[in-house]
Amino acid sequence: MALNLRQKQTECIIRMLNLNQPVNSTSTGNEEEVYKMLIFDRFCQNVLSPLIHVKDLRKHGITLYFLIDKDRKPVHDVPAVYFVQPSKNNIDRIVADASRFLYDNFYLNFSSSIPRPLLEDLASGTLNSDSVQRISKVHDLYLEFITLEDNLFSLAQKNIYVQLNDPSAGDREIEEIIERIVSGLFSVLATLAVVPVIRCQRGGPAEMVASALDQRLRDHLLSKNNLFTEGGGFASSFQRPILCLFDRNFELSVGIQHDFRYRPLVHDVLGLKLNRLSVQGEKGGMKSYELDSSDPFWVANGSLEFPEVAVEIETQLNKYKKGVDEVNRRTGGTDGAEFNGTDLIGNTKHLMNAVNSLPELTERKQIIDKHTNIATVLLGEIKERSLDSYAKKENDMMSRGGIDRNELVSALKGKGTKTDKLRFAVIYLISSESINQSEVEAVEAALRESEVDISAFQYVKKIKSLNVAFTSANSASRSNIVDWAEKLYGQSISAMTAGVKNLLSSDRQLALTRTVEGLMEGKPNPEIDTFLTFDPRAPKSSSGTSTSHLKGPFKEAIVFMIGGGNYVEYGSLQELATNQQPVKHIIYGSTEILTGVEFVEQLSLLGQKMGLGNVTATAPPPPGR
Repeated sequence: MALNLRQKQTECIIRMLNLNQPVNSTSTGNEEEVYKMLIFDRFCQNVLSPLIHVKDLRKHGITLYFLIDKDRKPVHDVPAVYFVQPSKNNIDRIVADASRFLYDNFYLNFSSSIPRPLLEDLASGTLNSDSVQRISKVHDLYLEFITLEDNLFSLAQKNIYVQLNDPSAGDREIEEIIERIVSGLFSVLATLAVVPVIRCQRGGPAEMVASALDQRLRDHLLSKNNLFTEGGGFASSFQRPILCLFDRNFELSVGIQHDFRYRPLVHDVLGLKLNRLSVQGEKGGMKSYELDSSDPFWVANGSLEFPEVAVEIETQLNKYKKGVDEVNRRTGGTDGAEFNGTDLIGNTKHLMNAVNSLPELTERKQIIDKHTNIATVLLGEIKERSLDSYAKKENDMMSRGGIDRNELVSALKGKGTKTDKLRFAVIYLISSESINQSEVEAVEAALRESEVDISAFQYVKKIKSLNVAFTSANSASRSNIVDWAEKLYGQSISAMTAGVKNLLSSDRQLALTRTVEGLMEGKPNPEIDTFLTFDPRAPKSSSGTSTSHLKGPFKEAIVFMIGGGNYVEYGSLQELATNQQPVKHIIYGSTEILTGVEFVEQLSLLGQKMGLGNVTATAPPPPGR
């Protein structure tokens, strides 16, 4: 059975809402329903948001729900289900709630494993306040991630790219970041109950995460009651998934480029967060929409180019009108009239058919109206900012490895926001095979003329110049550059600049997608021969080496991007999975899902930390907002 992260996480949450009792699908309905309260923190609220709606909470007996940091009044005779991260603030608040006897029974559920010191604080706090008997259960749920779609998740860890590439970051800070990422990935694997074969880039954060995760899994597998139920065995590598770890620098441009497909466009332009967005309604005022697996139009058309989506909306509208006309014709109504169920006459059979089709027609109309409104707002932004032109020119640059100078400067002086122009300029820099100093100066002048902070541009230029210096230097001076880069960036120069090399492919398939395809196939391939292999189920000595039983082929993959992912990579990987024969299955995740604007803000922050860019420029808003 294919891995379904959304389904698995939802099952864990429903079990938690039922006081961690197995949910009996064969229940007779005679059992007395237990009414409960739900208390969560902000992070766990975000975990619940894409998975469970208010009506679902009520279905599982949750009558009230509150944020943990809000003042709450005592409610007796009703158990309280807590779902929070294991932090000192949350433990202190739980102890305070118990000591005030807010609820008779506390069912504590932590999103990841609670550290021993905090567990001791909980025990001593409730003992001292004589409330320990109120703590009914304590569970580690390993749900420290947010599932947005069946095959898409985020650890919701902000600004990881900045933190890992900050020149001033110390070893201890880097270790803490790596540990947080490992904890999140461990939660994902525990929820899926699989121990994967791990492949990663050599050097940089990907190898650090792979090594630490490998050790974490090994330690856990030694315990008798471990979380992984699937069988292991060297001969059954096709039965186990492969976990492919990448660092954002592997393919920098994808996080920056403008994309003209529906799902990435909605995310980038309209700010899709936790599967929700708000746009201007047709009659004024803001309209909020959900875009998830319950929306068939979103599922079917998310990967299409925007003009194709507009055509599809028109097609669906015509189908709906035909459905209405058909019902009205059968029931004696007026052709083309809006179907509202009031003009139902005719024989009983036709009447029943019309009544039965009403809910489906109404639902279809709501979905069409929703996407018509979203597409209308998108079209306004596209025209105002020339987003179609940016997407085409950037794609051409990536394919050809450059752009005509007049076209370049003209685009920078044309339509678009300051960030649109900055993203375009950075893509020009990345796509160029060599740095043309006079062209770069013309670009910087055009950006300054538009009052754009060029910190991000200069940061990427610094990486680019390092790459050029590295490839052209002799072996003696090369080692000096490597030493300097490792001190400056905290990782190897090859890991930092690999993105520049990967961007020059002439075909449209992303370097990430090509690499994942190669890793899943397991055939000899120069693009993946340098990737390290870790198998937590194998003897320690063979870890980090590629042995024959680990090479695949693999039917299932989990692809994880350290430093921020996006809907472009997600769509590309899903396309790869469905185009394979037989169909493969790929789950994509990242430390956070970023729009192009948010990622460029992180590059700007790094530029400023290195003293690059405009001295007088206003600092960008915090990334990943």
